Amino acid sequence: MKRPKVGLLPLYLKFYDGVLPDLAAQVAPFVEHVQTHLGRAGLDVVVAPIGRTRPDFASAVERFESEDVDAIITLHLAYSPSGESAEVLAQSRLPIIMLDTTPDRDFGGHVNPMRLLENHGIHGLQDLASVLRRLGKPYRVVAGHLDDPSVIQRCAAAARAARAAQCLRSMRVLRIGGVFPGMDDFAVSDDVLQRILGIAVENIEPDGLADAVNAVSKDAIAAEIAADQKQFCVKCDGAVHARSVRIGLGLRRFLDRGGFGAFSLNFLAFKESTGPVNTVPFLECCKAMARGTGYAGEGDALTAALVGALLQGFGAATFTEMFCPDWAGQSLFLSHMGEINPAVAAAQPLLYEKEYPFTPALNPATIACAPRPGRATLVNLSPGPNDSFRLITAPVEVLADGTHPDLNRWVRGWIRPAMPLARFLEEFSHLGGTHHSVLMFDDHVEALAHFSELLKIEHCNIS
Repeated sequence: MKRPKVGLLPLYLKFYDGVLPDLAAQVAPFVEHVQTHLGRAGLDVVVAPIGRTRPDFASAVERFESEDVDAIITLHLAYSPSGESAEVLAQSRLPIIMLDTTPDRDFGGHVNPMRLLENHGIHGLQDLASVLRRLGKPYRVVAGHLDDPSVIQRCAAAARAARAAQCLRSMRVLRIGGVFPGMDDFAVSDDVLQRILGIAVENIEPDGLADAVNAVSKDAIAAEIAADQKQFCVKCDGAVHARSVRIGLGLRRFLDRGGFGAFSLNFLAFKESTGPVNTVPFLECCKAMARGTGYAGEGDALTAALVGALLQGFGAATFTEMFCPDWAGQSLFLSHMGEINPAVAAAQPLLYEKEYPFTPALNPATIACAPRPGRATLVNLSPGPNDSFRLITAPVEVLADGTHPDLNRWVRGWIRPAMPLARFLEEFSHLGGTHHSVLMFDDHVEALAHFSELLKIEHCNIS
């Protein structure tokens, strides 16, 4: 998973070069200071020269676009009239994040008024924001002094949202075995996914993986098994483990060669007990999410693409489903057949042989674990009327793992919403939430609101 990349655009006033010739040198170090903070927040930063005139800004935007940044962050070093930069920024395909900050934290009644010269960029930002709005260019303003860590964190979160939105709009999804019959809540035509969200779907049957699986070498299987033994607590027959690794590496090869950022499979389509594709690759579904590849079950290309985009933008996340309400404990039990991102596990996952009675396919190996406790965000992308989409978010608390002795072979987790459980479930379904969701770690509601704006879809937060 790549770090989000941003273009840092410092804005300044050419008039000052004549009347205050030393001022530019005095404010320039603030650019490096902001760059350092953004880097520490996990962003790769491309810094443009200080811009004064329209050609300066046009050159900077052209560079940012050629270097494929995810967003432009503006930094007003002084007043900069919007007429020099607004149209250039509005015409760019890149999202705009406006960092509303100054070098000095204190500008009260005791301050030397000459400090105004280094701290008056905010009205230039207001000028630019007003004109961008008039031009119809979306933007996000993040205001505050850099002594407050949340300022740069929010700025970085907006950049991550921009990266996630771009990833979704360019997502290629592999669907294996069609959609589980009758699951219509997430069912959207491939044409609508492409036309509205930019998601391109390719459909194959399980036997379409045969050539890729046959190309997997014994050495590759041995190396993958050795890696599994380091990462997981392996309690699985060697032959079962090997066949799951073999088909998993074949699937990985197919995804890599096709440039797919996400995939989904219908487990009922895996019906063969002989030949190269003789089990369901649940183990690879788990590993793929840990590598940043999106996944969702039952042929759900929509949620698979969402998982992939959020993994690429924000990191720790996993596909999940709400299974059972715990009315007494005001929590929800999360699970799925054998798919969870091991990167979010609270403890070392168990790798075991899973009984598979649904088709003649052989038993697969997969993992079982619980997600780590702490703050999280439940995310759902719901299709609506007239080819519309709604992003539903909810801040939740992931609870500690359970204690029942039979839980060790289950994908499991418990979340507690930020409101009474019954009310949460009512609101979720009144909003049309599907039964396939994403669990992201930490509170990302504000960033996901920006993500929705960039995708031009509705956002509803349950809180």
